[in-house]
Amino acid sequence: MIPSLPRRATSPSNAAAPFRCLLLLRRRRLSTASSEDSPWYPVLRRAAFAGDLRRLREAHARIVISGSSRDRFIANNLIAGYAKCGCVAGARRTFEATAPAHRDVVTYNSLLSAYALHGRAEDGFLLFRRMLLSSPAEVVPTALSFTPLLKLCSSPEFLPSSQILHCCAIKHGLQCDPLVSSALIGVYCKFGRAEDASRLFDVMDERDGVLYNIMIRAYSQKGLAEDAFLTFAELQRSGLLPNESSFHHLLGGRLSDRDSDQVRALGIKLNILGGPADAISSNRVISEHLRAGENDAVVDHFMEMRRSGAGCDHVTFVVLLSALACSESFDLGEQAHGLILKMGFLAGVSVSNSLIHMYGKMGSARSALALFDEMPQRDLISWNSLISCFVQHSLVRDSLCKFLEMQRTGLTPDQFTLSSVLRATSTVSTSPPFHPQVHAAAMKAGLDGDIFVLTALIHAYTNQGSMPEAHLLHSRLSSFDLASFNALMRGYVANNESSRALQLFAAALAAGESSDPFTLATALKACSNSGAFSKGRQLHAHAVKLALDGDICVGSAMVDAYLKSGDLSGAFSVFSGISEPDNVAWTAMIAGCVENGDEDRALRLYSRMRRSSNVLPDEFTMASLIKACSCLTALEKGRQIHAIIIKMDHGFDPFVVTSTIDMYAKCGNVEEAYQLFQRTDPQAAAAWNAIILGFAQHGNGAEALELFRSMRRRGLPPDKITFVGVLSACSHAGLVAEAREFMASMRRDFNIQPEIEHYSCMVDALGRAGLLEEAVAVMKEMPFPASAAMCRALLGACRSRGAGEIGRWAANKLLHLDPLDSSAYVLLANIYAAAGRWDAAAEARKRMRSRKVRKDPGYSWLEVRNRMHLFLVDDRSHPDGAAIAAEVEALMKRIKEEGYSPEVESVLLDVEREEKERSLYFHSERLAIAYGLMSVPSPQRIRVIKNLRVCNDCHNAVKLISKVTGREILLRDANRFHRFLGGRCSCGDYW
Repeated sequence: MIPSLPRRATSPSNAAAPFRCLLLLRRRRLSTASSEDSPWYPVLRRAAFAGDLRRLREAHARIVISGSSRDRFIANNLIAGYAKCGCVAGARRTFEATAPAHRDVVTYNSLLSAYALHGRAEDGFLLFRRMLLSSPAEVVPTALSFTPLLKLCSSPEFLPSSQILHCCAIKHGLQCDPLVSSALIGVYCKFGRAEDASRLFDVMDERDGVLYNIMIRAYSQKGLAEDAFLTFAELQRSGLLPNESSFHHLLGGRLSDRDSDQVRALGIKLNILGGPADAISSNRVISEHLRAGENDAVVDHFMEMRRSGAGCDHVTFVVLLSALACSESFDLGEQAHGLILKMGFLAGVSVSNSLIHMYGKMGSARSALALFDEMPQRDLISWNSLISCFVQHSLVRDSLCKFLEMQRTGLTPDQFTLSSVLRATSTVSTSPPFHPQVHAAAMKAGLDGDIFVLTALIHAYTNQGSMPEAHLLHSRLSSFDLASFNALMRGYVANNESSRALQLFAAALAAGESSDPFTLATALKACSNSGAFSKGRQLHAHAVKLALDGDICVGSAMVDAYLKSGDLSGAFSVFSGISEPDNVAWTAMIAGCVENGDEDRALRLYSRMRRSSNVLPDEFTMASLIKACSCLTALEKGRQIHAIIIKMDHGFDPFVVTSTIDMYAKCGNVEEAYQLFQRTDPQAAAAWNAIILGFAQHGNGAEALELFRSMRRRGLPPDKITFVGVLSACSHAGLVAEAREFMASMRRDFNIQPEIEHYSCMVDALGRAGLLEEAVAVMKEMPFPASAAMCRALLGACRSRGAGEIGRWAANKLLHLDPLDSSAYVLLANIYAAAGRWDAAAEARKRMRSRKVRKDPGYSWLEVRNRMHLFLVDDRSHPDGAAIAAEVEALMKRIKEEGYSPEVESVLLDVEREEKERSLYFHSERLAIAYGLMSVPSPQRIRVIKNLRVCNDCHNAVKLISKVTGREILLRDANRFHRFLGGRCSCGDYW
């Protein structure tokens, strides 16, 4: 801020003001020790006027020979002459040759003017310092001492120096001098400090047209259109005539239509504004079209103007460029740019600003920056337009750099600058954080109370997780503001404080404050995240009451809330009430169906979306569809979705790539998953985790571990999920020692603490290897209570190994964790039956029946020509049931010839051997394989999925079936994939 000055009563300026300044200059030039009657004066003046350095030096030599060089008047004119001839060194030597006692204020001023003329700022300020410290009392700075120094303050870094000079002028009583005040006003306006310039302008007794133009330009550049217009009106009342600059700066601001028309009419009346007067009416017409959103009509009318020869001005092009920005027609925008160049309107700041805004809207930040760099003059709107362009196109660091560069120019940011920069800081993490610095700049500019800036600050703080600071900012509001309230609510939800968001919403509702669709959508999101589904239904009723239930934003949030609560019918009811669902709503429904286990419905929804709407799926939609195919193990449908992904150019999105790799692996085609992995060469750990887990499930432990080593060679850090895949690979491949080493390496090398999933993999690996005692020890020593999955894995291992005691211990723990888990009763009964303890087995099944626990039926399915075929044990319901049974009988006969002997011991029922054999023949996976052999042409792979673990007898039978038929059979059970080919299985009989 400039020093405060007592405000004088201002009087209207008059036309004689410039002549008073000239008289003052003349009087001060005559206050020297010598007179202009010296014979050398005409010689020096002619040399200086002609810029003839040789003639000046000859005259200087003769002056020295004549002994007149000690004349103070002659010395001062020599300094001025050397300056005008471009020889600053000569001027300085003449100054230094003058004895200090003979130097007066004109001597110093002459050299100061020389330095100002040639941009020697550092030398000028050093000389001024010497002047202030000089001994002669008569060397006191005058107005002509300050004006050259203020001229040197043209660069932003000299703003503090200009403020010091202002203080110094006040000290010497020159604060009201017309020359000093005018120079200070020019400096402050150049630095965008219109308020400081206005203070000086208001206390000046005499003002000329130049000063009025400077102030009008400063107000216009700061967006203070009303102040600019009032200053223009005062200029008219003073009797001074406005010039072209006054009109252009006014019309380039944000005047109302009425004021703009008055200014334009006056400019045409005075013959100052060029162009025919009918441009005013044309501009009014296209402005009306623009306000009505009729952008094409603006372009059409402009073309008609050009054809009819009607005049255009910069306002015409400002309106045209605004229309083109909304229509996003890049070709027309470039043509308009070319026409502006041709007609010479690009020099106008308002037109250039509109071009920057247009290029920003059209996504061409490079064109906007190139235009900005070529602008000879820039105002605050220029900087704001470019910064906003960078923020819109996620060029966050570029926007922050431009903001810092703008500050270095001395321009003071306004609320639009700060809002854009804060929006940028919300999307990037810097160290140290940048938003507190912007907050400080807002406080310095006195804009921290502006509602736009305050809302942007709350948003920035919440995005960085600083909720106490955001809450403090919001609490300082004197009255309720919906935008800042929404920003704070969104912050609580984003920072996992959904309950606080609901409390905030309830308090606002109780206080009778208003809500908008964004408020309700945020509150519904908070309900979804916190599991407050009953409150979500209340919010649904509130939305209906406010007639906002049909809003796309609110509707999508309600759909999400119902889906997360598992209420598919409620979600579909809300979804059907949305008149035109957008991509977000469709994707929410599709993803919700997948999450709630209704994958078929998700795929049908996608088909309906493509048929009944023009909405295109995005990468999130495709990732959900791929996951649906993965859950259904629908390989052919997954391939079709993958083809659409490639066609729509989502093939390299990291989420889609990871989901597609996972889909191929879970559908039994790990080779295709690996090919996709190699083609996309992903850098995210998620894709590596997907392929490692895929190889692990397929029993390719060596390949999974090699991928892990390759990941480490590339410098990609593994995460917790990576180690789940690695440990799972060790478990399926029987690599117990390697599993132990990886468990130790997690803590030692990567500082990752094992979680319950890692211990489950370790227990599974130990159980499969028969190290049951060690598995129990791991379960007892780990820092977590045993999970049901872990107990189930140990119980299955006990059944395979016949370990009754440990099996009973594991079964009791499993029943304690999940009393309704049928597998615990079944596995325990099987352990007793295998040991011949039929009474204990019967008792276990009796307990299961008494608790009304039902065993999940075993079933298998396969996909043939995009249709799923499901089979139960001894299932004859299939249309080809008789043929399938005959095929099974024929297969059993063929494999018996290869040495197959049914393991009737695995039939844990007290019945005859022949009946046990028959029950084994028609297990669901054998029926599915038989149908696959009938329906899937060779050499295609037969893929069968089973919901339970495959039994030993079926495993042996399928190995022999693959041998006698020469077909590759892929069987996925509850634990892993089994690839049968030529009488061998990829699991190595270890599963």
